[in-house]
Amino acid sequence: MKLRYKLLFIAVTLVGLSSCSDFLETIPDTRVYLQNLDQLEQLLVSGYTQNSYAPVGELSSDNVDDANSPDSQGMRYNYSSYHRYDEQIYAWQDVDLDISDEDSPSGIWNGCYQAIAHANAVIEKVEEFEASGEIEGHEMTTRDKARLAAIKGEAHMIRAYHHYILAQVFCMPYRGPQISATLPGIPYAKEVETRLDPKYDRGTLEETYQNIEADLLIGLANVADEFYEVPKYHFNIASSNAFAARFYLAKREYDKVVQYATAAFKGNDPATMRNDFWDMGEEFYDFDEGARYYTSVERPGNFMLFDTYSTWLRRWGYRFWSSRDGLVASIQGPGPSWSRESSMPCMYYCVLGAGTTHPEYGYIFYGNCWEQFEYTDKIAGIGYVHMVRPEFTSQETLLFRAEANLFLGNIDAAFADLYQWNHEHLMQGAMENSNRTMTELEKEQILSFYNYYDNPKRKDPGSGIVKKFHIDEVCPSDKYHLTNEIEPYLQCVQHFRRIQTAHLGQRWFDIKRYGFTVTHKMGKDDVYTLEVLDPRYAIQIPAEVIGAGLEPNPRN
Repeated sequence: MKLRYKLLFIAVTLVGLSSCSDFLETIPDTRVYLQNLDQLEQLLVSGYTQNSYAPVGELSSDNVDDANSPDSQGMRYNYSSYHRYDEQIYAWQDVDLDISDEDSPSGIWNGCYQAIAHANAVIEKVEEFEASGEIEGHEMTTRDKARLAAIKGEAHMIRAYHHYILAQVFCMPYRGPQISATLPGIPYAKEVETRLDPKYDRGTLEETYQNIEADLLIGLANVADEFYEVPKYHFNIASSNAFAARFYLAKREYDKVVQYATAAFKGNDPATMRNDFWDMGEEFYDFDEGARYYTSVERPGNFMLFDTYSTWLRRWGYRFWSSRDGLVASIQGPGPSWSRESSMPCMYYCVLGAGTTHPEYGYIFYGNCWEQFEYTDKIAGIGYVHMVRPEFTSQETLLFRAEANLFLGNIDAAFADLYQWNHEHLMQGAMENSNRTMTELEKEQILSFYNYYDNPKRKDPGSGIVKKFHIDEVCPSDKYHLTNEIEPYLQCVQHFRRIQTAHLGQRWFDIKRYGFTVTHKMGKDDVYTLEVLDPRYAIQIPAEVIGAGLEPNPRN
């Protein structure tokens, strides 16, 4: 059971053992004092949030449409929203409904800070062990020191990652050191909280990113794989480097993106980590089996997996989901090496849908969002909803590196990674007995398909595959600029990323850093438009946190 407090976050408390006989004679104290490495490792298991930012991110993005708004034929429906706050998020309004839900902005905030609190408790004890050189009164062995360093690395990565997610959701995009120093950040928690009613300062966005980077570098210097039974459930070497690439992409430090994205492959050819899921669809017994395989540790393309409690999939069939233009621009639309007539060639056996070309229920890529239910009582039909998300993958990391190489002037290197991503989705086994027309990617296809102006070859008028970039306005740089030469390739990167991360919420982060304009049609007549650098790029911090005294995000 998770308790809700009016504080920003909570000090970590663990359940300890005490004698029942003297229960009434002592002041209750439920803390366990960490004494050895096993306890530190066990506490870090809870250092990963089980709340998902996917619903807030997707509902805010251009991946989702309102079925109650008239489509191009004037058809509209009368579906209800799964949660009342879905309507507020879709209209980019401040959320004050259903704030106790795990998928709400409040759930993201509380989940991230609870994870950070666990990391802080571990970091505090690690520093004590390092200072004394002893554990439980015994001098640390060489292996103890190595294991302690790995624990330290994971704890700092956890703290960096969760602050990064908070900044991505609740702050404006990073805008370079000068402008970011004028924008609100988020409270950066570095200590175990022991006060009853602490007061916090948001600081600046630049300070937030500086703190994230400091933790990130400590983590990268210490993380290891050898002490984990299942490394892919932790910040391991591959996922830590993939996270670093994602972080520096937001800062437009492209040389570091290439460095860390390459390090994530640990010297292996990315082709050896190919995603074999795409041509295995006919082999799965059902969607549960397919989703479990897609999010399994056996797949080499999965660098890190997160287990979340989320009802995101249950929006499918309700008012807001991936349909209409959002669907055509992502998992059921054309691409540079495939046509729409080939019926979702790069996702064919991996997409579940209902209805017509513009179905009322939409489609889903079940690998990214399928619900895996844990029964606590099968007879009663009760249990826990799990959604395992592939948080870092080789496929997304390829696209990090491709984007960075474009701005570094290495178009051939960028194309090589785009070619590899496309090749992994060819589904050659499925194409042998079908009319699928997906081909190997060529540069000429990119230059033709992503022409910003009217292009009849795309056959997607108005769907929004091709977007107007404002990246130089969002994050000005003296070194890097978007040019006409690299723009078609960057369009390809953002399109492939939109497909790769469908339903995961990361499209919203891309919208912010690229400076995309988004329009949401809602209900019969309402139209909401999010312009470049609109203050609503920053989701409002939870109402209960504002009530506790923290500065809200500005609004026009």
